[in-house]
Amino acid sequence: MTSSMPTTKDSTDLLALYTDPDTCPTDQLEAVPLVEESAFVAWQQEIPRSYLSLSTEELDFRIRRSRLRLGDRLVILGHHYQRDEVFKYADYTGDSFKLAQHAAAQKDTEFVLFCGVHFMAESADILTSSDVAVLLPNMAAGCSMADMARPADVFSAWAEINNVLGNQHGTIPITYMNSAASLKAFVGENNGIVCTSSNASQTFEYAFDRGEKVFFFPDQHLGRNTAFDMGISLDEMVLWKRGKPFGGLTREDLEHAKVILWEGHCSTHQRFSTEQIAEARSKYENVNIIVHPECSWDVVQAADSNGSTEKIITTVNEAPSGSVWGIGTEINLVRRLADANPDKDVFCLDPVVCPCSTMYRIHPAYIAWVLESLEQGKIINQVIVDQKTRDWSMLALERMLQLN
Repeated sequence: MTSSMPTTKDSTDLLALYTDPDTCPTDQLEAVPLVEESAFVAWQQEIPRSYLSLSTEELDFRIRRSRLRLGDRLVILGHHYQRDEVFKYADYTGDSFKLAQHAAAQKDTEFVLFCGVHFMAESADILTSSDVAVLLPNMAAGCSMADMARPADVFSAWAEINNVLGNQHGTIPITYMNSAASLKAFVGENNGIVCTSSNASQTFEYAFDRGEKVFFFPDQHLGRNTAFDMGISLDEMVLWKRGKPFGGLTREDLEHAKVILWEGHCSTHQRFSTEQIAEARSKYENVNIIVHPECSWDVVQAADSNGSTEKIITTVNEAPSGSVWGIGTEINLVRRLADANPDKDVFCLDPVVCPCSTMYRIHPAYIAWVLESLEQGKIINQVIVDQKTRDWSMLALERMLQLN
């Protein structure tokens, strides 16, 4: 895993480096002109060259001007992992579940600018009226975890699982929000449901009310941690390994398992380790450790608590003055929490400054480009989900939203 900025200047090497989701896109959180971003080589290149050298001050002026001119025609949604220079423009903020709720509530606007990653914008397009155009500032802002579950691979695995188990075991598919719209449609069509880290346990209950087994993708860690917290032992879970015949499993493995986990993970949350927790405990006698359930099972077990982004925020905000918090989640969120709680000692367990590499691709220059294009009557970077996928995905998402 790369822990510091590279020194190579070769564009081919840079492209390969920054396409790797485990590469830190920067070692600082302050925005710089797009032309100074080393990782820009792996970002959407269609942006006009005139935006590349604009300062953060100039971009801020132009974005605010466009927002005033667009008025109520525009709503901006911002994920908690966005850098401050993007997060400040959001009308609504939240984790993927909360933003899905905000997207579903948009009735009287023309445009939703989603400052997040591609699968989130897809979900927003599904949940909003067809009259609303959902835009993503940078179309290269994908999600490495979502990319680990290629639809064709998941469909093939599902067919193999059902060929072995048949219908008697009633396997129910659950896809994490961090997945392609086609996979949300797939679970909708197969009696399944979408989950987020905020409601994963509820979706598992939904599934076990309807079947004996769960096929969970793409994040193995969220699936494992959720199932374990519900009393399912580790030996009742199996890992379907991508690219291996029959997922590297046997018929007996599948018949014994209650949960079949896809081999996927979050590149940001895999950075956290039990060693970092031990270091925090040795440094602070009364430290509280809270981590995201996308962290590995051993990290979650070593922590004092775990939960969604919204749970982490609420827990720290409501903690007593003087308390100490070591947090295992994305650095922009942790820094924002520390700033909002000056009476507490709040720090990231990972000592290396390494923001989410794909969230980081939402740069103010892209926001300015999209908004100024709207002023000129041009819609760019629109995310559109086809009608069939939209219908089945909507069913799966509505099942999720009805749980809360």
